[in-house]
Amino acid sequence: MTRLPFSAAALSAAGLLTLATAAQAARYPVSDETAFGGWHAVTTTDAGQRHFRALEAESYSDAILSVNATEGVCHLPWLELRVTLDEAQPESLAVNLVPARLRVDQTPIMETMAEFIVEQGDDGFYSHFYLGELDALLARMSEGEQLFIGFEQGNAAPWTMTFDLDGAGQAIQEMQRRCAGA
Repeated sequence: MTRLPFSAAALSAAGLLTLATAAQAARYPVSDETAFGGWHAVTTTDAGQRHFRALEAESYSDAILSVNATEGVCHLPWLELRVTLDEAQPESLAVNLVPARLRVDQTPIMETMAEFIVEQGDDGFYSHFYLGELDALLARMSEGEQLFIGFEQGNAAPWTMTFDLDGAGQAIQEMQRRCAGA
């Protein structure tokens, strides 16, 4: 199985400095953008299907953290992290499955698995988190200040990221409201 390099030095600083650039990186047309602190609620369309997202693209210039829901299955949201790589990927595939830890402020650590996925023609990799306690995490994110994410890297030190949660609760609530009303 192919492994991507996940050290901070190996990641591209592609400059996702604005939401418009972040949306372009996700390759979906964006509508209904509303800012809540460092978070945004947006509606995207992919092949006629609408997705509702609460996203944060300000903590890192090359990463987007998002909570997502799809029209018609609003009760199945998912947490996703996108990190920009140096080049477009030649094929779509699941690259790796690694243990991950998530923690909001000083609350208990949530242990889970994260699947790293690349998509053909996209210059990013996506981490999808398998969370049985997503509702609990979203509640913590709505009230917290920072989300800490750590990915295991075998014998190497864990790869960690920290995201600001200013506005997360409002953006998540707006995402859920839009999805339910679709």
